Order: sequence, then structure tokens, then C-alpha cells
Amino acid sequence: MKDAAIVTGRPTPPESPGAADLHGRDRHQEGPRNVVIMGAAGRDFHNFNMLYRHAPEVRVLAFTAAQIPDIAGRNYPAVLAGPAYPEGIPVIAEEELSTYCLGVRLDEVVFAYSDVSHEEVMHKASRALACGADFTLVSPSRTMLVAHRPVVAVCAVRTGCGKSPVTRHVADTLRHEGLRVVVVRHPMPYGDLAAQAVQRFASVQDMDDARCTIEEREEYEHLVEAGLVVYAGVDYERILAQAEAEADVIIWDGGNNDTPFFRPDVHITLCDALRPGHEVGYHPGETNLRMAHIVVVNKADDARPEQVARVCVNAAAANPGALLLGGASRVTVDTPDAIAGKRVLVVEDGPTLTHGGMPFGAASVAARVFGAAQTVDPWPHAAPSLRATREAYPHLDRALPAMGYSPEQVRDLADTISATPCDLVLSGTPVDLARLIVMTRPHLRVRYTFEDAPLPCTTGAPTETWGNTPDTPEPPRRPDRHGIAEGTGLRTTLAQAVLDRIMPLVRKGID
Repeated sequence: MKDAAIVTGRPTPPESPGAADLHGRDRHQEGPRNVVIMGAAGRDFHNFNMLYRHAPEVRVLAFTAAQIPDIAGRNYPAVLAGPAYPEGIPVIAEEELSTYCLGVRLDEVVFAYSDVSHEEVMHKASRALACGADFTLVSPSRTMLVAHRPVVAVCAVRTGCGKSPVTRHVADTLRHEGLRVVVVRHPMPYGDLAAQAVQRFASVQDMDDARCTIEEREEYEHLVEAGLVVYAGVDYERILAQAEAEADVIIWDGGNNDTPFFRPDVHITLCDALRPGHEVGYHPGETNLRMAHIVVVNKADDARPEQVARVCVNAAAANPGALLLGGASRVTVDTPDAIAGKRVLVVEDGPTLTHGGMPFGAASVAARVFGAAQTVDPWPHAAPSLRATREAYPHLDRALPAMGYSPEQVRDLADTISATPCDLVLSGTPVDLARLIVMTRPHLRVRYTFEDAPLPCTTGAPTETWGNTPDTPEPPRRPDRHGIAEGTGLRTTLAQAVLDRIMPLVRKGID
């Protein structure tokens, strides 16, 4: 789909339509095609590396930055941009693009970030088209690297569907078979881009040395604690080469609801039973849904049956050939009795609550499950940067997002926690906050794991039974269009579905 840049106001039509664009620029003039890439410090850089770095017919004028605080105002450095960009490429705030494009000949805007509603994508496209530039959504297949090891991709239709515990679950399944597993995480380069080109994390010290933000640690720390090696960075061709050298199987751990950077042999897409309809309402999450070999309707145990059924129907309509499974995110704490009857402050994974749009997370669930008397309101005590976060995301209620993209945000998070009257802090972020800030109040970490769970449907349409009792006959199994055996009931688990696909590839090797 083509669309364009971002400009407001009504342009004056050119005197000779076709010879010039809406701002009087000659669309037939010679020279490279001028492009701006709209991004959020991740997919945008990867698209550039794959499609434009060595394309003389294209000149990338700038990246734009959105979603993530404090990532504008820097340069994509020359060492990464290549010899055609000796000064690097500027990164400007997305809201500045309307002014920026008035001063340059802009031919195309490439949209390259995730977890944006279909409606919002088209608003950006409409403003872009009005500017006179094309607007492009790049096919995921054009930017996928091909690995020499089997790849399992864990993706989602929205931020906060529960990818992290599924990634651990898949890794544990493969390691139980004696396989060496390496996780490659969707990029989060929020610091020195040149220094972060290729990052390898095998210990907490590695994260300390890299000065990782809280948001980066939320994605890396739980995997490292599980004994896994995690790669991330900016240049995924180099990252893939290094990961292949120490892995039998690579797990792509997706970010937000973005599509994989590596071509997957098993593409798992998570839907959220608590957000029915979102699986077909957000970009590029719907693309993940339609591409998936396996669709997992997660949090099925915590949602109403009609919510689960709606997600099943939508998933089956979008991708009738996928294997449809149910999942549950089980919350655990070391001392659940400590929660009962207490006034608790819940601190949650930041991106899940912010651009993920969730009003609560794992800590809120733990407060309910383990009998907290009250979830206290942190916002009257919030420090300045957190107040700004709530203004940007007004759906936030009593859950406090663990914002930590900058030292200021980390300080404000600590100050807000200390200032909020409560008996206990429940931390639902995957990060050990006590390692990063001084916790002046009693606190408990909330962890969550993936479990297979029954669905009220097996092919998208609600059914009376699901076939998960011991005396249920074994359902017929047939290969779906992706070659994964399809069945019903808990006898078809996510672990078994992954092994059915991956183990033959491991045995014969792929190169």
C-alpha cells in the first residue's frame, strides 16, 4: 500500500497537473528518490539496513521518532548508515515532519513502527498524501533475513499479549530436547547506536555494562535469569551470524506487535482474550495473525467465554489454516499470604500499559487473585515525568508503569513509589526493580508463566465441548497448510506443535 509524508494545511494545486507535485516540486526531476522513514528506534533502522543502505536510487533524508521518549535529536551514525551517508542520518520527532517536508523535495514516507491502530495508520497516510509524497507499508517478507538454523518466532497482535512467558516456554521445550537455544530480541537501541550495533547478553553484568534502560531489561533480564543468551541491537545481519554460531535453534522474541526480522519455520502469534477485536484492529498485528502457523489465544482463563469466542472467530476467519490453541498466563509470588488484606501499589511493565493500551498487568492480577484489600492510587503522588506519562496515556488508572527510559524517569519512578502510601509494592515488571532503585517499602516480585489452556472453540466457531477430558476420543489430525498437525484438546499443546515442526529440521539440518 502506498501513501505519504505528514503535512497540514491546504496545498495550492499546480498549474500543470502531472508535471509537479502538490507543492510545485518537479516529480520527474532526475536524482534519487527522497525518502523519510517513520519509526520508533527499531523496525525503521532494520528496514533501512535491508532496503536502502546500498540503494543508490534512494536517498533517506531522515528518520522520525515516536512512542519512545528521548530518542529524537540524534543521528543514525555513518558507521551504520554506510558510505552513502558520511554524515549519518538525522532522527527528528514525528511531529516535526509536517514542517520538515515543506523545506525539501519529499517523494515517499515509509511507515516502520508497530502497535498502531489501523485508523491511526491511515490518518498518517492521509496527511502524507496531502503533502504530495507516497506512503509505503513494506511487506515483512522483503526485510526478513534467512537463517541457517531453524527459527521459531514469537509475535503478537498487540503489546502485552504475553510473549515473554511464551518465549521462555518454547525455549524450555527445546532445551529439554538437548538443543542449544539462543534468543534474538526485537531491537531496543535507545542509547549509542554505534555501540549497540550488536549486543550479546548472558548475565546481569552484561546489561549493567551496556547501561540498559528499564525497558530493555524488561525484555532481556528474565531470559538471562533463565540461563539463555540474548542478542539484540541494530544490525541484524551481523546479529544473526553471531547467533547462528552458538545455536541449534533461534527464537525470535518479537517486540510490540511487529513482524519477525528472520524468516520463521514456526511463526507463533499471540492474541489477547481480554482485548477481543484488537487482533484485527492494529498494525502490523493483523499481519502477524494472518501469517502465523500457530495462533495462541492467551489469557483465556481470565476472560469471559464470549470474549474468547470472539477472538477465536476472528482468528479463524483471518487465518483458517493456522493451528488454534489456548493459553493462560499464571501469576506467582514467593509469599502470596503477604498480599492478603493489604493495601498494595501495583507497578507494571511499562510498554504494556503505555502504547500497549492495557489498564492493568500481572501485578494487578496478583493483587486480585491473592486477596489484596485495596489497590492504591499512585497518581496524586506521581513525580513530574510520570505525570506527563499519564497525560499522554489517560487510560492509566491505578497501575503505575515502570517507566525508565532515562535516569530522570528512573528517579521519578523511585520517588513515586516511595511517596505513595501503601502496605506493599507488587512489581509486575519482569525486572528486579530492587536492583535498580532503592525500595523503601516492602515489595514482592510477581512472575508469570505460560500454560496451555482450553478454548471454547477449536476452529474459530464456538463448540459445546473442547475435548480435554481423559475419555474424549483422540480427534482426527490433519496437516494444516503450514505442515503442522492440527488437532483439538489439550493433547495438542504449544510445546508439541513446536517440536513437531522443529525437530525434523534439526535432525536433517538446514543450511
